[in-house]
Formats: sequence, structure tokens, C-alpha cells
Amino acid sequence: MAQPTSTLQEIPAALPEARTAISAVAVGAAGLGAAILLGALGLWFHYGTAVFFEMITSGIAACF
Repeated sequence: MAQPTSTLQEIPAALPEARTAISAVAVGAAGLGAAILLGALGLWFHYGTAVFFEMITSGIAACF
């Protein structure tokens, strides 16, 4: 019968560190997304919908 040439080895220390790093990135991305959303809502309430959308469209037009 054929025998396996190598055995699976676990690396227990690497998994928690990788999960912690991924969790930190996910929390950071969620925080950044929330800050952008709150900033957009703040501008909307401050300037009103017409001025808010005009600012957005002029910004997009400036890119092209």
C-alpha cells in the first residue's frame, strides 16, 4: 500500500494572529465606511438635498 510522503502539521500560533489582523482590518473598514456615511448625511442636512447633489455631480464631472 502507498504511504503518505508527508503528514499534515498544524501551526496553531499563526491562525489567531491572522484572524486578529483580519478582524482589525474589517473593523477599520467598517469604521471608515461609517465615518463617510455620517459625513455625507451631515452635509446633506447642512446644505439640503439640492446643493448636496449639485456638489456630488460637479465633483464627478470634475473627474472626467
